[in-house]
Amino acid sequence: MSEPTRPHSRKFLPPLLRFLVPAAIMAIVLTGCTAAPEAPVQTTQSAEKYRAGLEDFSRRMLDLGAPAVLIETRINGDVWSHAGGVRSLGSPAPAEASNSTHIASVTKSMVAVSVLKLVEEGHVQLQDPVTKHLPEFDSLVNPRGAVTVAHLLRHESGIPSYEEELFSSRPIRQALTQKLSLGESLALSKAMPWVRTPGSGADYSNSNYLVLGLMLERLHGRPVAEILRNDVFEPLGMKDTHLTGTGPPPSTMIHGQVEVDGERLDSAYLGAIVGNPAGGVVSTVGDLNTFYASLMEGRLLKPATIQQMQLAPFGFYGMGLLRWKDVCGGFYYGHDGDWAGYRTTVITSADGKRQVAIAITYPPESWDPSAYNPDNPLGPDALYRAARTALDLSC
Repeated sequence: MSEPTRPHSRKFLPPLLRFLVPAAIMAIVLTGCTAAPEAPVQTTQSAEKYRAGLEDFSRRMLDLGAPAVLIETRINGDVWSHAGGVRSLGSPAPAEASNSTHIASVTKSMVAVSVLKLVEEGHVQLQDPVTKHLPEFDSLVNPRGAVTVAHLLRHESGIPSYEEELFSSRPIRQALTQKLSLGESLALSKAMPWVRTPGSGADYSNSNYLVLGLMLERLHGRPVAEILRNDVFEPLGMKDTHLTGTGPPPSTMIHGQVEVDGERLDSAYLGAIVGNPAGGVVSTVGDLNTFYASLMEGRLLKPATIQQMQLAPFGFYGMGLLRWKDVCGGFYYGHDGDWAGYRTTVITSADGKRQVAIAITYPPESWDPSAYNPDNPLGPDALYRAARTALDLSC
């Protein structure tokens, strides 16, 4: 059977906004319908090959103008890291693999864990209507039918992505720098057309995870940043991971930049991403591998919950997880995401023993507000292909 077609993508969706839409959704998404090639055997030679391949990828990115490239692999007990470039354009400080970066939509996997913890504790049911926990939901988004918690987790609600209206209704600089509340951001979705009814298919939308963020805050009585810290970051010792706040970025953070109105704008901690449960977490490639390994190993959720999380009724997206066919058997899981000046991809095997995390900053002038281009050599698909190739060599 051929690979599934690309999910619906609306006309206004600049690559800048794919903290927004993961590359893997837009590119090669493999389901169980595709026969896996014969699995390679793990050898010292294969380890040398995947490391050499990732180093080649880093050189290509730097040659194309990417200011920084960060990589960490954890494969069958062997940990390898790499960094190239500088922490910030115009600064001599070299990038280090331990530097923190915006991880954009990878945030969604973490938010999904917090929601599913409430499910395990009996406070929430996956089939609960969202209005049970968030009575103002209907007035915020004008849904086209009953939306459940599971619909939100799997992008099956049909709610339009709020950022399309955000970035088309005001100057780009204002849209990037202005901090809006979750409710204010969600209200923007009412100006966008709905493309499907709840449960009729998967249509990736950041609005789903804004709603989940509001629901978490209502049920816990605390900000999302504190919930994620208590549920995920502190239990796993992810000391370099946090949801963005209003203060200055960490001193060790790599700085992305974008060109807006002919001027360069430092995109670390921009107002639009502060506190955003759809894409606002800052982390390191090491912490990201720790998170996904711990998730797959059952340190965050029960095995039955993880199995539910991994199910993808419409082929590509589970509950906060993307999945791809693993040539070694089963599926890879993870997420990727884009934010202004930043790209990140994390892929892990189902047992958590084979992982690749890649983060880059990209040239400020490379931002193109046109439609998604899978052939962009600096695009998110490039990260996905590099990570996937490394893992396919590491069975």
